[in-house]
Amino acid sequence: MSTDALPPLGPLFAHNSKRTRAVFASCPDDSIADEERSVRLRLAVKIHDEYRQFRELPSALLSQQGPVGPTRPKESIKMITAGEDTETSRMIAKIDNTPTPQPSTFSSSTKLSQALTLHKTTRTVKPTYHPPWKLVRVISGHLGWVRSVAVEPGNKWFATGAGDRVIKIWDLASGELRLSLTGHISTVRGLAVSPRHPYLFSCGEDKMVKCWDLESNKVIRHYHGHLSGVYAMDLHPTLDVLVTCGRDASARVWDMRTKANIHVLTGHTGTISDVKCQESDPQVITGSMDSTVR
Repeated sequence: MSTDALPPLGPLFAHNSKRTRAVFASCPDDSIADEERSVRLRLAVKIHDEYRQFRELPSALLSQQGPVGPTRPKESIKMITAGEDTETSRMIAKIDNTPTPQPSTFSSSTKLSQALTLHKTTRTVKPTYHPPWKLVRVISGHLGWVRSVAVEPGNKWFATGAGDRVIKIWDLASGELRLSLTGHISTVRGLAVSPRHPYLFSCGEDKMVKCWDLESNKVIRHYHGHLSGVYAMDLHPTLDVLVTCGRDASARVWDMRTKANIHVLTGHTGTISDVKCQESDPQVITGSMDSTVR
């Protein structure tokens, strides 16, 4: 066999050395340490060559900066130079061994608590499984569209208002009719039950707002002021205040006891279809058919 057909030895030696390096890389060896020293020295020389022009501020910039006041004494740090091998290695080792400043325990604990709080607030609650809802009963009795429903805070009965101009009170447990209240001359559009008084409030398309005493089952107050049909109403949770709204694009705030019209809230350009009161501030929120919420 001729020597011309043999592959060159250079690539074989290189392949062998790489394979040997991969096999014995985890074993401590002096050659590896020598190579690390050469890498560190090469890095030091590169830093010196690239950043030696920025060690001192140019004279032009010094003249523009002006006099500088006294500064706190700083620890003198020697610059890395491409000097002798031992000095360079010592300086690089000193830089590598400099401890990194750690944050204080107080700040780290504060950050940890903030992170935990954020994690708690953004956690999604997994919904619990419940059987599918089933229809318990169908209650019939109205002769027109049922336009409003209100539940008594004690969960004993609920009231409905419909297009037949009648307010009906039903037993919540059995679904039986307890009482029928008549007095409106048009569709009943809104109902509200007071949680602090034995009162039921109703409003309708006849521009009337009525207060019913549930102990005597009679109307004891009328609230006059709306110029058109009244579509919704709500009671303030803590104040004796009633808010109504309707087709005249206004929301009216009434004193429940004196029947006085305290405020007229205007600004909508269309029928106000719903109104809600909340305890804080206090605030009144209205939704209108002009596509705005106020």
